[in-house]
Amino acid sequence: MPEQTCLAVGLMSGTSMDGVDAALIETDGEAVTWCGPALTHPYDADFRRDLRAALGHDPLIRPPENGLVRRLTERHRDAVRALLAEAGTAPADIRVIGFHGHTVLHRPDLGVTRQIGDSALLARETGIDVIGDLRLADVAAGGEGAPLAPVYHRALARGLEKPLVVLNLGGVGNVTWIGPDETGYRGSLLAFDTGPGNALLDDWMLEKTGESMDRGGALAAQGEVDRQVFKALLDNVYFEIPPPKSLDRDDFGLAPVQGLAAAAGAATLTAFTVATVARAARFFPAPAKRWLVTGGGRRNATIMQGLRRALGAEVQAVEDAGWSGDALEAQAFAYMAVRSLKGLALTYPGTTGVGEPLSGGRLYPKGDVG
Repeated sequence: MPEQTCLAVGLMSGTSMDGVDAALIETDGEAVTWCGPALTHPYDADFRRDLRAALGHDPLIRPPENGLVRRLTERHRDAVRALLAEAGTAPADIRVIGFHGHTVLHRPDLGVTRQIGDSALLARETGIDVIGDLRLADVAAGGEGAPLAPVYHRALARGLEKPLVVLNLGGVGNVTWIGPDETGYRGSLLAFDTGPGNALLDDWMLEKTGESMDRGGALAAQGEVDRQVFKALLDNVYFEIPPPKSLDRDDFGLAPVQGLAAAAGAATLTAFTVATVARAARFFPAPAKRWLVTGGGRRNATIMQGLRRALGAEVQAVEDAGWSGDALEAQAFAYMAVRSLKGLALTYPGTTGVGEPLSGGRLYPKGDVG
């Protein structure tokens, strides 16, 4: 029998580095009974610069400078406080916080994934138990450690027609294929990273225009795809490797598009993102009847139009299913925190390649705050 539901807060600092997403849900670790308020606590430009400088470095070997870990944790604390104030909820009413931290290095082929953030400090500062280190057990057991959100996608997709795909276009793109049998084993739940989501395009926009993103895909819509560069971008062995597989944000770079005009580069990188998603569909056990898109990419009309042409299927933003694309990843970490408390699986053979369904996360008990 399902145990009593509880309130949980989820926190996510994604590869786009735009800020902390925080969300409140109620769940028993199986069903999601209520989705409460959510918010984004944005990063300022200086902090984003310092965070970007930490990417690609192992913090166990070279700790970030400028008090970055503490500053990151304090921003997460502030997001929790703001969320609870908006919800009119006291810390004592929250069972647990799911804290992802920020990924600075992801090399599962070497058995390494690093997320910075001080879970113990967050627990003390908020007065709420924290579940952190959510990727470590999976990587230690030979899994990819990513993507983690599929277990939450499956919970939300109860009652929806299958096969269904949830496509997350954050900094890195990833897909969750959900089949009719929802046991969670290989064959009914398949997930993997497709390639760059918005990361390359965002980096290009910052370099060429000073803007943080191509809003609505407007610049890409003005440009022409450079076919030679587009072909070079797709000439990567990663796209031929069967899943499970995952990427680091910086596994792809801007070198191939250097020399292009701003609009042509945006158009080419946008087409690249779309093409990598289309290639990913080759690995599904059966074609998807519907694609639900989350992450910032769902707001890029040029990407969405390209997906509809390339996939030949129904492609919608997750809001069309009644979900919140802005809150989805943060909600997922709240959900996983409750599952972790109960010893329920977070990852599966079909999502990370781990040998059997595996729980994960580490509990950091709340401290005395006052």
